Amino acid sequence: MKALLIIDMQMEMQHRILKGQDCVNPDAGARIATLAAQFRHNGWPVLHIRHRDDDPSSPLHRDAAGFAPHPCDTALPHEPVFEKQASSGFASTDLAAWLTAQGISDLVVTGAVAGFCVNSTVRAGADLGFNMTVVRDAVLGFALPAANLSAQVIFDVTMAHLAADFATLVESKALLDTAPAALG
Repeated sequence: MKALLIIDMQMEMQHRILKGQDCVNPDAGARIATLAAQFRHNGWPVLHIRHRDDDPSSPLHRDAAGFAPHPCDTALPHEPVFEKQASSGFASTDLAAWLTAQGISDLVVTGAVAGFCVNSTVRAGADLGFNMTVVRDAVLGFALPAANLSAQVIFDVTMAHLAADFATLVESKALLDTAPAALG
């Protein structure tokens, strides 16, 4: 069975975009919302991973404005929300055990941030034996100004690494155009 995995689509990501930070796919939220609607329509699981930092000064502290889910990542009452304190959605949660208990073997991955939490979650999932699909245009990427690396460079290298050994890459339109065949 397949599930949609939405990683770290929290308001901090929108705040970064609104501040004008160099990013790739600033409209990923709309694509994620469309994918989530399709999964829900078909009765397929939608899972949410949120990054939590216990430092009260962090924009991802539970009480900070940046911790709240982005509108595209609002969980319905029956949808699981996993809070992580590490880069990978598997490292500090019971995500793997939950997926196994539910009979889910295939994850369609969206969210933020390409070079960090999406990357580490996809690699960890693949290492654990899950079939990983990354929806390229439904993943946010940001620059690393201190390293003089643009968002596009980081995104392209990250996607190339993931495609080389860890995941299948697709665009949301292709996935939705072939639904339910591609999703089912």
